[in-house]
Amino acid sequence: MNNVLEYLERSAALYPDKVAFSDHQKEITYQELVAQSKQIASKLMKYYAPRTAVPVYMEKGVDTICLLFGIVYAGCFYVMLDLRHPKARIEQIFDTLQVKQVITNERTKASLEKMELPVELLLFDELKNAVDEEALSKIRKEHLDIDPLYCNFTSGSTGTPKGVLVCHRSVIDFINEFTKTFAIDEHEVIGNQAPWDFDVSIKDIYSTICCGATMQIIPKAYFSMPAKLLDFICEREVTTLIWAVSALCILSTLKGFEYRIPEKLKKVMFSGEIMPMKQLRIWQEALPHVVYVNLYGPTEITCNCTYHVVTKEDEQREALPIGKPFPNERILLLDEQDQLITKHHVKGEICVSGTAVTLGYYGNKEQTDHAFVQNPMNKHWPEIIYRTGDLGYFDEDGTLYFSGRRDFQIKHMGHRIELTDIECAMTAIDGIERCCCLYEQEKIIAFYEGFQTQKEIRSALRKKLPPFMIPGIFLCMEQFPLTKNGKIDRQALRHYWEVNQDAA
Repeated sequence: MNNVLEYLERSAALYPDKVAFSDHQKEITYQELVAQSKQIASKLMKYYAPRTAVPVYMEKGVDTICLLFGIVYAGCFYVMLDLRHPKARIEQIFDTLQVKQVITNERTKASLEKMELPVELLLFDELKNAVDEEALSKIRKEHLDIDPLYCNFTSGSTGTPKGVLVCHRSVIDFINEFTKTFAIDEHEVIGNQAPWDFDVSIKDIYSTICCGATMQIIPKAYFSMPAKLLDFICEREVTTLIWAVSALCILSTLKGFEYRIPEKLKKVMFSGEIMPMKQLRIWQEALPHVVYVNLYGPTEITCNCTYHVVTKEDEQREALPIGKPFPNERILLLDEQDQLITKHHVKGEICVSGTAVTLGYYGNKEQTDHAFVQNPMNKHWPEIIYRTGDLGYFDEDGTLYFSGRRDFQIKHMGHRIELTDIECAMTAIDGIERCCCLYEQEKIIAFYEGFQTQKEIRSALRKKLPPFMIPGIFLCMEQFPLTKNGKIDRQALRHYWEVNQDAA
């Protein structure tokens, strides 16, 4: 197998009339999806050569999924753009891609036109064409599994967009193991939360077509309306959620399960941040029959490299482990001298090897060479590993634990401190729902959701942490600001502190 289209075509042959993807307005069967994607591809070939980037400026939905697979049939790779990005960021992405056209639709073209970018707008509704099977067959024969499938742009610590380029082989390698590990099959109904320019959505989309399952595309607006969100999940009979931690916490912190219980759910998987144990327990009490899985991994290694299925033993933990590697992925912990850490409970940088490691950053050799490097333990043949920038350690059983980001590690009062350790200690306190710590102007600032007073929090932390790790400032938030990917928005918190520091 060398092309993800083989997933789609296999499922279309087995389940031609089954709904493959559905949004709140329309749905499409596997047979219809193949037909419409080929029609789009036959028109796209007039504008794009194989192995070139095709930017997409549309909201996620059934039409967009047809377009994405049309792009793949045309031998190209897709780049989903965030509709909320400012002109400057969109320009940076276009400059990196060096493209002359972008695909949009009637609903979204007005906002794109306002940017007055030097690109041609191609309208989705005008893309369908008579299927040219001969030309599509020629493209397919020339395809290699190392050809790009998609490019996701992330900001990283610099704020400059970096395009993570992912090939067919990496997705096939990961999805084969992911669906096998979690017994995802044709009976699954996957509820999609993640934006499609975020790699969590890759698990939703490609698990669906790999297994002949159905994906329900949940409207973004419903994540601010717990009742509508639960109604959608229940009425669409969703069985599997692969969501960001913050998305799950929306339902638990806002007491959504007092309104309705989604009885059909069987699997709940989460990633992106540390899952607060109190929020996980709310889910477990409401849905005790569900399998809960903690997933870990950055975009640069095709979704995830480790997983941990939650067990009864985890009930006493302050934080979940991130588990063990997926098959065909290897985890190395390297110290600051790039030496392999073999002792238990010794922290090092998490590095990943395997086919799922992506191609690097599009048009950015400097950043690629910095993060995608030769395995320093292997002096005999090329073996590229990805340096995640995350810190972790192994316990006696070889289970991996996340212990923060290298850039979240601070030096305070002469001590090296992991802000993640403070966050874990705070979220274990009764009455604290969630917590996020920043280090600004030589002060540790703790933002939290909850009803505890600063005095009560300090008192509780003195029993858990040394004095130098106790935050100097506590700020109670009614609700955390979130990024579009569902993570706590640290930049927004930093701005909030700048504006409100005099009052604090």
